[in-house]
Parts: sequence; structure tokens; C-alpha cells
Amino acid sequence: MSAVELRGFGWRHAGRRAWAVRDVDLRIEHGERVLLLGASGAGKSTLLAALAGLLAEDSGEQAGSVEIDGLDPRKARERVGVVFQDPQTQLVMARAGDDVAFGLENRGVPAAEIWPRVAEALDRVGFPYRPDRSTSALSGGEQQRLALAGVLALRPGLLLLDEPTANLDPAGAALVRGAIGAALDADTTLILVEHRVAEALPLVDRVVVLEPGGGVRADGPPAEVFATHGAELAAAGVWVPGPPPAPRRSTSPAGEVLLTAERLGLPPRLAPADLTVRAGEALAVLGPNGAGKSTLALLLGGLLKPGTGTLRATPALAGRYADSPPHRWRAPVLAQRIGSVFQDPEHQFVTGTVRAELALGPRRAGRSEAEVSSTVDELLSRLRLDQLAAANPYTLSGGQARRLSVATALATAPRLLILDEPTFGQDRRTWLELVELLAGLRDTGHGVVAVTHDADFVTALADRTWRLGADAAPTAAPTVRRDGDPAPTVPTDDPRPVSG
Repeated sequence: MSAVELRGFGWRHAGRRAWAVRDVDLRIEHGERVLLLGASGAGKSTLLAALAGLLAEDSGEQAGSVEIDGLDPRKARERVGVVFQDPQTQLVMARAGDDVAFGLENRGVPAAEIWPRVAEALDRVGFPYRPDRSTSALSGGEQQRLALAGVLALRPGLLLLDEPTANLDPAGAALVRGAIGAALDADTTLILVEHRVAEALPLVDRVVVLEPGGGVRADGPPAEVFATHGAELAAAGVWVPGPPPAPRRSTSPAGEVLLTAERLGLPPRLAPADLTVRAGEALAVLGPNGAGKSTLALLLGGLLKPGTGTLRATPALAGRYADSPPHRWRAPVLAQRIGSVFQDPEHQFVTGTVRAELALGPRRAGRSEAEVSSTVDELLSRLRLDQLAAANPYTLSGGQARRLSVATALATAPRLLILDEPTFGQDRRTWLELVELLAGLRDTGHGVVAVTHDADFVTALADRTWRLGADAAPTAAPTVRRDGDPAPTVPTDDPRPVSG
């Protein structure tokens, strides 16, 4: 059992003027199940890190106090299990089973109990492979399941989950929510950060909303909080239950072909696929975790050499480089024509500040300093990063880092933009702004390809959907479906081709 108490708690990261979280007074009793909400940057992830005992004294400044069962969190770590936004940060072993066993061994669990608990935890989260599966061969969503299995195997008294279903397909997300529910007993305290609010509500009995400026904005039973504060929370950017935002679709037909993929693949990560990408169109790539969606995005972006088939760029995209495939283009040529946003934002940061990161692409493209400054200022404002202009990109929250990674690609306005999970970690307000920015880019003749599990994003933006690996077994080579009808639909678990 674990109770949580924060008194005037705040934390300011080293080198920052603004506090990540401040003036939080909150008590969570043994066995309570809390959904922690707040606009992007309100400090949700920082608060979870504090409870997990992961905020080092030399990495920032603390105000107030935080306790777990009366102890400093650094002395109560064995009572706490945490799953971070980025599962890669907590996978430490080369094989999946060993990774789950690692925590049990460190806790001194008897050897005879370890592997039965490993098998139970992997089964609970629907991990689709044998325990000897290489962790480096897992997709982002599969890594999330494995990280959750490692925490559930520990049977913690306090379970901290930071968007545990963010990169999961709908079926996988439902399975993980079921695993979380099954793991909770009367003595387990749960604090859950989740943007899929409606789906998360069956797991919780209390909602706490953090205020970005400090303190707690709302606290109480879910029905009461949303009935009393729902409209104002939505206006402030907090996700609340309700219908998705209105679609923002193109009213013009798709334009000229930019890319053509024929039997494009990279065994065993991606089976051969046929695909056409057009200007003036937003194409959503759907499919279950492990089907090869991120690999496809890297191939389309010219960042991987195909293992099979061909990828041809038309003169409309490639100009005088149309005779060579994108993966052979020089980096400056590729960056000006195809922009890529990786699943892990940190993989594309190369400078020391947010402003410098945004300025790098336009400057390399030969824009004047006045143009660079104007572009950077607009993106900082529209994506609510202006207060973080001087911050190191590696110190941003998950949602802030995702916005920065999208903004760096938007800064050069490439003819084709390829994004992997572009809405991960966004609050309602920044989600809408991202949709507007991408829709605006599409409406001016640019092509947009988005790998996503975000059903609302697909409904709001996609002109066409394309499903990959919809009916493939997890251990088999993914099957690929050809282009469907040009009509947006919400992703489902239905293995039939997507069409309007």
C-alpha cells in the first residue's frame, strides 16, 4: 500500500527560469486511482518523476515536499513502479524476458518465482513474442508493452503510468488497459497520465487537473469534475470526454504524384508494399504495432536503403535529382525536399536551444536571417514553445519535444512531410494547432504522410488512409494492402481494407 502527499511541491529544472510544476498541495490515499490531467507543460511528467524518486538534487530546484508513506521518494523506490512516456529509457537488457526479470532480480525475488512472474506479466500485456525476442527488434508500441510488463511483474504499491497507450494500436491499447485493470487490487495506488480520457475513465475513481501556472485546478470524482469544469478545461487545452474536433479536410482534389513505391520493403521489418504519395493530400498510414509503419516512414523519407523494390521520386519532388532514389540524395538536398519527423523526437535534435533547432533548417536552406527569424518566431508562437526558446531541447517534456520535432520539419516547408506519431503527448489546444499547420501545408500543395494510431487525427485531417499489416500475425511477415479509396476513416481492428 502506498499513500502520496505533496505540500507546496514545485520543481524547476536547472537552467530554467520557469517552474515545471509549482504550489501543488495534494493527498492521494492508499488504493485510490487517479487520472492526472493538465495542459501540455503543466508538469504532469515532472510530478510523476518526483514521485518515482528520479529528480536528482543537482538537476534542479525543489520547493515544498513530496512523500510516499511518509518517506522521501528516493527512499521508497521499491514501493513504486513507473512507465515513462519513452519506453526506450527503461529497457536495459538485450532480450525481452531478461528485461522483465531484471527488476525482479534487483528486488531479490526468489529465483524460482522470477520466470513464472515474467511469463505472467508478458501474457498480461499481450506481448506477442517469445521471451528471447531482441528488445532492439521491437517497435515503439511493443517496447511500451514490454516496459509495462516489467513494472507489473514487480507488483508495486504505487503504479505511475505516463501515457502507457500513446503509441499503441487500438487493440493493443485496449489490451494494455485491461492488463492495468487486472493488476490493480485494493491496495494498489494508481496515478495515470493519459490523453485518451474516455477510455481511461473505467480505470480511475478520481481526476486531478494541474494548472500550468501552479497549483491544482480541479479535483474530484470524474463525473463531477467534467460536469462542472469540462468546458473551461477544454478551452484551456485539457482533453475531456466528448466528440473529437471538427474535420479539417481539403476541398481540392489531390495533385501530382510525388513518390511511387513498388514492392518497397526491408525484410524482416517490412514486407514489400506498393504505395503512391501525392501533393495536396494528407495520407494516414495505419496498422498494428510491429507491422513496419515506422520502417516505411524512414524508407519514404530517404533515410533507409530499401531491401526490396524501388522508391521513385518524380521531377515534381526531386527536380534534377529525379534519376536517383531519395536514399542517395545528399543531406541538404533531401532536407529541402522531404522532411521527416521520427517517432522519438530526441533522435533529430542537434543544437543546444529550441530557437537554434528551429533556425537550423531554414538557415541551411539559404534563407535570409530576416526570413529565418520570422519563421522561427511564428512556429514558436503557434506551437506554444515561445517561453522555451532558450531551453535545451533534451530537457523538454514529451509533448513539447514532439511539437519541436514537428516544427523543425515545418520550418523548411518541404514539398513532402513524413511524420511518425505527430500528435503524441499533445494537449487539446496544441493538437488542434498541429492539425491546422499540417492542413495549411497540404492545402498549399505539399504532401503529408502521417503514421498514426490517433483516430481523431485521422478523422480530422486524412484525405486517404492506407493500412499496413492489418491481418498479419505478430510473428509472421506483415502483409500490405494497396491504396484504398480516397476517403478518411477512423482506424479500427477490422482487417478489411479501409475505404469510404
